[in-house]
Amino acid sequence: MNQTLNPISSPASDGAATGYQPMPLVAVVILNWNGRKYLEQFLPALLASGYHNKKIIVADNASTDDSVVFLQQHFPSVSIIRNERNEGFAKGYNSALKKVAADYYVLLNSDVEVTTGWIDPVIELMENDPSIAACQPKIKAYHSRQQFEYAGACGGWIDALGYPFSRGRIFDMVEEDTGQYDDAEPCFWASGAALFIKATCYHELKGLDEYFFAHQEEIDLCWRLQLAGYKVFVQPQSVVYHIGGGTLPKENNLKVFLNFRNNLVMLAKNLPLADAMWKVPVRMWLDAVAAWKGLMGGSGGYFIAIASAHVHFIKWWMFQKKQSVFPQSKKGNLYGYYKGSLVWQHFVKKKTKFSEIVVDK
Repeated sequence: MNQTLNPISSPASDGAATGYQPMPLVAVVILNWNGRKYLEQFLPALLASGYHNKKIIVADNASTDDSVVFLQQHFPSVSIIRNERNEGFAKGYNSALKKVAADYYVLLNSDVEVTTGWIDPVIELMENDPSIAACQPKIKAYHSRQQFEYAGACGGWIDALGYPFSRGRIFDMVEEDTGQYDDAEPCFWASGAALFIKATCYHELKGLDEYFFAHQEEIDLCWRLQLAGYKVFVQPQSVVYHIGGGTLPKENNLKVFLNFRNNLVMLAKNLPLADAMWKVPVRMWLDAVAAWKGLMGGSGGYFIAIASAHVHFIKWWMFQKKQSVFPQSKKGNLYGYYKGSLVWQHFVKKKTKFSEIVVDK
């Protein structure tokens, strides 16, 4: 049975009478599936992390462990929304956020450790620039705390063929954080591990594309936000630490399938048709090269996952496109877009750092 939260809103009327500008209401929403150990480990720091006008919510995706009972017994101040089934990252959040009224949502992974004051710099940045719809903090690795973390690092970018990368992460190469990317600036996508987004923008854009289920759905949403005229930012004054791979390990074949399928869907949806007509086939050819390389290296599962991703993409293109959310416009300005080829720069020219590839922004 789903539990619906009472709508919550900021006390703007009180502020108007006194001249006091209330703090925006921030709803930090953790989508949980069998993550009791992470809730036990990371909720105390989240609850103690400051910013008074916040609400902590756990949206449980039909966990089969004792997550809900544990929360009820040990964290009674945390609100719980119970989805009837495991709806994946995209639909799980869409279902939950329909029941949450706030000025800002923070989509926070259960395997993220937050730091004191992590909310304030992001909200201040977004409040000072109404065009910013989404933002992420600096994301560092929980187990290697001087390094950036794979899922977003210090702001997500994308290349001309749709390969995602970040300030601080090129493919599997992760940089050490020496303060080299400590300026707040626009980026292409903000990581779903700790995604701040204006609630009105989230619903205006119809949220995450539920066809994706999980993986790259936040990149797709940020692309649509930019095409709608909004900006996406990174605010490195806010820092969190992410374990990563908490739900699906990096080498998991389902994760490989979702990443390759969803990337092709994202390109077909968001690129201008003239670009999509040649870029999608080129990406499929490059995917095939990666699949055969994996097979020759002894990873038959990797090969099958990519082949299956291509089959499902073709099925989506032919029969299932109505299940997806398409951009409202394709005329917005894109920040964090690298016009060259990441594959060429990394695998041929052997560049391993963001600053070596993106020289002029």
